[in-house]
Amino acid sequence: MDQITSKPIVSAPAEAPQTGRDSGYVSIRDYDFFYGKQQVLFSISMDMPERQVTALIGPSGCGKSTLLRNINRMNDLIDGISHRGDILIDGKTIYNPHIEVTSLRKRIGMVFQKSNPFPKSIYENVVYGLRVAGGYTKSQLDQACEEALKSAALWDEAKDRLTDSALGLSGGQQQRLCIARAVAIRPDILLMDEPCSALDPLATSRIEELITELKKDYTVVIVTHNMQQAARVSDRTAFFYLGKLIEYDSTLTIFTTPKQKQTEDYITGRFG
Repeated sequence: MDQITSKPIVSAPAEAPQTGRDSGYVSIRDYDFFYGKQQVLFSISMDMPERQVTALIGPSGCGKSTLLRNINRMNDLIDGISHRGDILIDGKTIYNPHIEVTSLRKRIGMVFQKSNPFPKSIYENVVYGLRVAGGYTKSQLDQACEEALKSAALWDEAKDRLTDSALGLSGGQQQRLCIARAVAIRPDILLMDEPCSALDPLATSRIEELITELKKDYTVVIVTHNMQQAARVSDRTAFFYLGKLIEYDSTLTIFTTPKQKQTEDYITGRFG
């Protein structure tokens, strides 16, 4: 099996065939995950298509956020973790022992449940990752900032206050700023962990519209407790329960004709 090298992961051209079983751009293979001796994911296998939105749903503690954070190896920061199986991106394992994990994370943007802008200006928040990488001119940073804020549907609201503190933005604006920060480094994959859970309905609607736009350029994986949100924004939906993948299919199938009774019970509110 091919392995990831330390160079950035590059998306295949749109017209090229996608790699992996069932054309999965992110492919998970017989994946078990442990916190110490406690197993929290059990034999997960699924393929997430390129430039589509995949939603992970299920009750609290079912393993969906744990799986999400393993896609960019964020759980590596926790002592005592271990895994069996594999996660591949564009057909290449993320567990190549020679890979620079920081390089991997640059190619996989992450947006968290609670917006976490840095106590810096709006501009410096957006270009932070590029400054850390180094080698960019002021004009390149300016262009990247504008493009990222436009991608996050925040440019019109922020263009005249780029030097203002990001902490002065509203909650919904702060979350869109965090999305802008994530896409400024031009990742291939965007992971979103409950990105709307702390937002009001109007701000949530803006983020959902944004997700639909972002999938034109990014492969998006979103964890959400909001089943209506999953139905609105995702192309494919995976239902998890007690660390197991119960069912994974097109979102239309999951919400209208699920094959598993557990899925139907959860969708209809009979448990969870």
